[in-house]
Amino acid sequence: MSKHRSEGAADGTSAPLETAALVSRFEESFGRLPDGVWQAPGRVNLIGEHTDYNEGFVLPFAIDKTARVAVAIRQDSTIRLLSTYGGQGLTTADAASLDPASAKGWTKYPLGVIWALQQKGIDVPGLDLLLDSDVPLGAGLSSSHAIECAVISALNDLTGGGLIPEEMVLATQKAENDFVGAPTGIMDQSASLRGAKGHAVFLDCRNQDVQLVPFESEPAGLVMLVIDTKVSHSHADGGYASRRASCELGAEVLGVPALRDVTVGDLEEAAGLLDEVTFRRVRHVVTENDRVLQTVELLSSEGPGAIGPLLDASHVSMRDDFEISCPELDLAVDVSRKNGAIGSRMTGGGFGGAAIALTPVAAEAEVRAAVVRAFADAGFVAPDIFTVTPAAGAHRIS
Repeated sequence: MSKHRSEGAADGTSAPLETAALVSRFEESFGRLPDGVWQAPGRVNLIGEHTDYNEGFVLPFAIDKTARVAVAIRQDSTIRLLSTYGGQGLTTADAASLDPASAKGWTKYPLGVIWALQQKGIDVPGLDLLLDSDVPLGAGLSSSHAIECAVISALNDLTGGGLIPEEMVLATQKAENDFVGAPTGIMDQSASLRGAKGHAVFLDCRNQDVQLVPFESEPAGLVMLVIDTKVSHSHADGGYASRRASCELGAEVLGVPALRDVTVGDLEEAAGLLDEVTFRRVRHVVTENDRVLQTVELLSSEGPGAIGPLLDASHVSMRDDFEISCPELDLAVDVSRKNGAIGSRMTGGGFGGAAIALTPVAAEAEVRAAVVRAFADAGFVAPDIFTVTPAAGAHRIS
């Protein structure tokens, strides 16, 4: 374990290392300076959950919490990986024989990226890599994709891979799907790689078209609170996969390429063709796509103060139709709304993680205090509550 960072430091409670300190730690660990330092942000999904792999619409934004990697290319095929947190110690691998079954912990994400680049015909040599991150783990803020996007940005530069952002998105998705074993879509990578300060990323997951939509809460007298419930989740578990399978079944029965092609007006007919559970899964995706489009329109015409009811409706749909919430998330949403938030919903893949609460500045202290009290009264682990703002996407910092 690093003597510079405690084991729990990646939970969002400790400040990240300064770039100079990360470079110094790299030199201390590997005996040489890195070739550079790259960073990529985590993300909050404002709205549009489980629509990405259904070729639909999403509206995430990159956040001001990032994964940073210091990297140096080697002359052999040895890969050495180290992080400033977690106590995993130095991990070694061979770039010529990467094996998904042997990858453990956080290292499966950079190793998966290396493997995915190799699958594209890009020669990735051995390397030394040091990771530092303040994206909370397991909170649904895409800490894993932040690592992947930082790594692919570094390796694209260092190998002269020449990949454009859309290609890097697909390469990291391949790493997630085929190396890590998580059946995720392209939303998280797109937000991390293509985000911009002060904007949300309106992404069409069918063709990767992106429109940057202004989203700044502070000028509207609002803050975006993230309530990390401390209930960890994993995209590689059966819950996520079963939801995706239900969506694919629904599309097959309805005779469409993807649920993106089903409209709200089609739902009445769909109810007569699908079993009850599959219909509810389909209804969530179809109505969520519609909520994304409404949110984009409202942000453009009226600003963030108008989107609260859509956030609320999204949570109800995820709780009741898609069934991916949990008691801690429901409590965070309910209490924040009752104490002044104008809209609140769980964010991320579900089965744990975080909720977001769009909150007037004047109500922030009360929302924070009320949620902490409610969690204590329910016997839940105390949540972490912090603010996020839309930040820049992945880039080189040194």
